[in-house]
Amino acid sequence: MLLGGTIVLTALNLFGQGSVAIVFTSHSGTANDHIWGPSATDPYLSLLGAGSNDSPSGTTPYQADGMTLIGANGIGGQYGAATTFAQFLAAPGVAPESSLVPVGPTTTFHTGGAAGQIVQITATLSGQPAEVTVMGVVWDNSSGVYPTWTQASVAWLDGGIAAAADVPQVIPISLGGGTYVMGSFNLYLIPEPSTIPLAGLGAAALLARRRQK
Repeated sequence: MLLGGTIVLTALNLFGQGSVAIVFTSHSGTANDHIWGPSATDPYLSLLGAGSNDSPSGTTPYQADGMTLIGANGIGGQYGAATTFAQFLAAPGVAPESSLVPVGPTTTFHTGGAAGQIVQITATLSGQPAEVTVMGVVWDNSSGVYPTWTQASVAWLDGGIAAAADVPQVIPISLGGGTYVMGSFNLYLIPEPSTIPLAGLGAAALLARRRQK
């Protein structure tokens, strides 16, 4: 699914041999993806895949389904560039989704022509694994009470805020680095309160897959 974002994994000398540098950005090379707010007509609708403004472009109808790019209406307010947070979860090796943990700081979004794209950040993952399991998450923090994914994931699963999670992927680390490009997707609400804990995030991801077009 998607975080219209890109995670680039490279081992840099300044971090030594005991960690991998993780750069979290919205584009890499020819890839250029975007994150959208919920549908104005159906806030429970989840779409994922390339849209017409992505590179490579696709046919996912975000605009036709009443969605607006994160940050398109400015910095503040709901789904604003500074009030919508993004982060990635990771674990070394081939790891189950329940073992993925937040890595590094949260980030926000750009406005204007770069709306829908995150502000690039860099973090480190300890160790030098041969492969890494990574998943991106994005959530609405316009209330200011969900500054971390641990807090936001509970609110999302309880139907309190809109959020979305990428499908976990295993990235091979070759010559000290690798690249993970996430596809575009939108934030959405879960329609019914859930008692699923953070470890059950896969159930929410499954719900989104069932609603994709």
